[in-house]
Amino acid sequence: MLEPGDSAPEITLTDHRGETVTVDPTAASHTVVYFYPRADTPGCTAEACGFRDEWDAFEDADVAVVGISDDPVDDLEPFAAEYDLPFTLLSDPDGTVSSAYDSYGEKQMFGNTFDGVFRNTYVLDGDGTVVLAYEGASPEDHAVEILDDVRALDD
Repeated sequence: MLEPGDSAPEITLTDHRGETVTVDPTAASHTVVYFYPRADTPGCTAEACGFRDEWDAFEDADVAVVGISDDPVDDLEPFAAEYDLPFTLLSDPDGTVSSAYDSYGEKQMFGNTFDGVFRNTYVLDGDGTVVLAYEGASPEDHAVEILDDVRALDD
C-alpha cells in the first residue's frame, strides 16, 4: 500500500470512451484515484454511485475523481452510461497501473484463486503526492468519507 508522502505513479490508460488518458494531478487541488474490482457489481455500483451523488461537492472542492478496474473498455462504457457517472473510468486489463498502486494481486473468492483489483483509494495533491490512502475501502459512504477527509486537509 502506498502511504501519504509517497509520489504517485503515473497513470496512462484507456477510458470508458476508448480514449487514451493520462491523469494530471495538477488539474485539480486533489485527485481521487479509486480502484474497484468489477463494474456493475453491487459493491462497485454503490461506490461509483456514491461518487456520482456527491459530484457537485467534489467539483466545488476542486477534487477530480478517477475509477480504475481491470474491466475491458467494452464493459466500462455501459456501466458509466447506465449509472450516469460524471467522472472517468479507466481500464487496466493487465493490472499494470493497479500493481504500481499496490492495488492488484492474488485474491480468493468462492474457493477460487485469481488475480484482480483490490478496493483501495488514494487521494493525490496537485503535485502528485499521496496525501490520503484507504486500504480495503468500504463502498458504502466512501465518497462522503473522502470529502470529509479532504476538507480536513484544508483546515
